[in-house]
Amino acid sequence: MSEPGLSDTLSTEPADPDTMELGCCGKSAGRPRAADMEARAENLLHTAGRLFLDKGYGKVSLEMIAREAHVAVRTIYVKFGGKSGLFNAVVEQKRAAYFSTMPALQTDMRPLPVILADFGLLFMQLITMPAAIHLNRMVIAEAANSPELAETFYKVGPGQTREMLTRFFSRPDIAPLFRTGLTPDLLSMHLLNCLLGDQLSRLLFMPPAQPDVAQLRKLVAVRLDLFLRGTLQDTPA
Repeated sequence: MSEPGLSDTLSTEPADPDTMELGCCGKSAGRPRAADMEARAENLLHTAGRLFLDKGYGKVSLEMIAREAHVAVRTIYVKFGGKSGLFNAVVEQKRAAYFSTMPALQTDMRPLPVILADFGLLFMQLITMPAAIHLNRMVIAEAANSPELAETFYKVGPGQTREMLTRFFSRPDIAPLFRTGLTPDLLSMHLLNCLLGDQLSRLLFMPPAQPDVAQLRKLVAVRLDLFLRGTLQDTPA
């Protein structure tokens, strides 16, 4: 979906800072170094994320993001395909920052409770961040008017997490641990619901402070115990 006034912007905007040459005494400075390009991309994602949270997805234009991030609008189109793609990248970056530190669920051979406890802690740290709560509120508020926003958010956020867990619960060494009839998809949904707890209150009432790691570990332990007691195969007497 094109942005309002985009054609006018493209015809008058300055050269793309990712490709323009900086002349000095008639000589080209060459292409930016990889570190510079990475820093620019990081700044663009940070700026876009801040504007989305501060103003709301529907009230933020690519022109506004480009101006504050000091890039050309066409740079955003080339790199991300538009505003929806940029929002996708912002959410994915935040999610990856947490789960990239965890061993891959498909190859992690530690005991089941240990694997789920580590996942649960990272998941709870992520969803209790004030920025994450603001993001959820914004998506819910604007989903009706911006269906692509809700679709993008679910695909790269909750949907990706659920798919990751579903693959884990499908593992041939993990699936037999659970009661017959509990499909991997159902187990994924139930685990996330146990960890989420009172999701409505968290979205309606901003917590006074984000829980620290010790508090989250205790909370995860209780909620994970609830999940395991209700889903594991009965232990023979």
